[in-house]
Amino acid sequence: LKTEKAMVFFFKSCDKRFIYYMGRDKHENELLIKYGWQKDVWFHVDDLSSAHVYLRLPKGVTIDDVPENVLEECAQLVKANSIQGNKLKNVKIVYTMWENLHKRKSMEIGQIGTPRSRNVRTP
Repeated sequence: LKTEKAMVFFFKSCDKRFIYYMGRDKHENELLIKYGWQKDVWFHVDDLSSAHVYLRLPKGVTIDDVPENVLEECAQLVKANSIQGNKLKNVKIVYTMWENLHKRKSMEIGQIGTPRSRNVRTP
């Protein structure tokens, strides 16, 4: 039996200090959920299936310091990689620190929750 390893995408930002990681499907999203870092920021299309995009914050940068153009790039990536969302003119994008995500055993592969909704933001 041959198994294939999933590999997530990574992109360099318009601001060279930042790197993005993106899951192409639910299995890659699951890897990102499992191996995210505390300094990662998670992006997703709200209430629709979409890619998970993780923004790796460089040393000394907080979520409040992320430039608007970097937030916009992350938002465009999740929208473009949402089967439903990429067909809509406007979608709501949410983002939060990786540490605010919660995975329960009852959740499907690639599914994640944000129990601390007060920490979820929109660009």
